[in-house]
Amino acid sequence: MAESGVTTTVSPEVAQFQKIEDSWSDAVNRRDQYALELVLSPLFVDVSAQGDVTTRNQQVVLVLNGQDKSLYLTQKVITVRMLGDIAVANGTYSLEHKVNAAEVDEKGVFTHVFERVRGGWLCINSQRTVLRTDANSKQKKQSTAESPFHIPFLTKGDKGPQ
Repeated sequence: MAESGVTTTVSPEVAQFQKIEDSWSDAVNRRDQYALELVLSPLFVDVSAQGDVTTRNQQVVLVLNGQDKSLYLTQKVITVRMLGDIAVANGTYSLEHKVNAAEVDEKGVFTHVFERVRGGWLCINSQRTVLRTDANSKQKKQSTAESPFHIPFLTKGDKGPQ
């Protein structure tokens, strides 16, 4: 087990939480209520990239209604921080779905907070953020696993503090 509070990108914890994220994605993609309930805590709160806040029960209903048959989710864990019985996983996601009959391929980043429960992990909180797309750029910059998150105020520049 990693030290408490350690952030890691290559570890057994990343592999362990990738399996959990894969189970989550598979449950959504197969419209599997039982599998989704095995990943999401009864206390689960989701904040979507559009700002919608939903509970586990609401997420299950959204998956079961399955009005959008094209819905397809993939998630990739980049880092995991272990904080005792709490773990925070950050990563990237791709969500293919329809919005007003138009196909949308939404790409973004997520933060998932997990709680250790009966020897396993349940997600208690999810926050997603859509990545900006620049309509003027002709080529997208590819993200790398080593530096998937850019924090502007922590980068070095030729300008001093202002």
